[in-house]
Amino acid sequence: MEMRKKVTAAALGICILASTTGVVFAEEEKPTADLTVAALSKYVWRGFELSKDSVVLQPSMTVGYKGFSANLWGNLDTDLYDTTSESSNWTETDFTLAYDKSFGSVGVTAGYIFYGLDGATDSQEIFVSASLDTLLAPTLSVYRDYDNYAGWYVTLGVSHSLPVMDNVSLDLGAQISYLKADDASTYGEVINGAQSSTEEYSALHDGTLSASMTFPVNEYVSVTPSLTYVFPLSSEASDLMEITSIDANGMLNNGGDDNFLYGGVSVSLAF
Repeated sequence: MEMRKKVTAAALGICILASTTGVVFAEEEKPTADLTVAALSKYVWRGFELSKDSVVLQPSMTVGYKGFSANLWGNLDTDLYDTTSESSNWTETDFTLAYDKSFGSVGVTAGYIFYGLDGATDSQEIFVSASLDTLLAPTLSVYRDYDNYAGWYVTLGVSHSLPVMDNVSLDLGAQISYLKADDASTYGEVINGAQSSTEEYSALHDGTLSASMTFPVNEYVSVTPSLTYVFPLSSEASDLMEITSIDANGMLNNGGDDNFLYGGVSVSLAF
């Protein structure tokens, strides 16, 4: 459910000069498409560890036209920790619809996400995100799950690219978040080592630091290695992340980790 999946696929119009008339026309915008497959050492979503000691493969396909985009994303766990149930290695399929619009230096994205989960109840979410085209490109995003895991997830992120060589840069990012559940059935506050059935969770949640470099292979294909570190922003978040993470024996709700370092590589075909 990673909003590493949230799509912004606006096409840019290019102005050309018609030499015979001296009138400026806009070249017709063309549809865009992107197919990406990522191989990562761990699947972490919003501070929650969803895989253990296994490589996950995450294919993603996005098509866009005139600011509208549609994305289909999935997660395949090559060594599923839960061997006691009939769960499939294909754990998740998400579908996202989004629309991008720029207002001067401000970019706005709004959309809808459907989370198709194996071994858990599917859910739905809407979101809106605003970014500022300035130093560090600050971006504020608000996600609202209105279905089976009702609650709010708010993030504030910054990013910066450092040129390394021709067509290659080091892309750095940082993000903080706030998570608020509508009630304890979504996320319960951890009290005495267990999630409460009456007190809903509400706290500064996870922080994320990321680094990646994209290497173009040709006009259409690129390879991107990445490294990500996720950590709690409060003691409440630490308790919840520990109790919902997977312990050394592959068990949930038994005290796992509250911070995660993982990496991987993705290959993209875009045109």
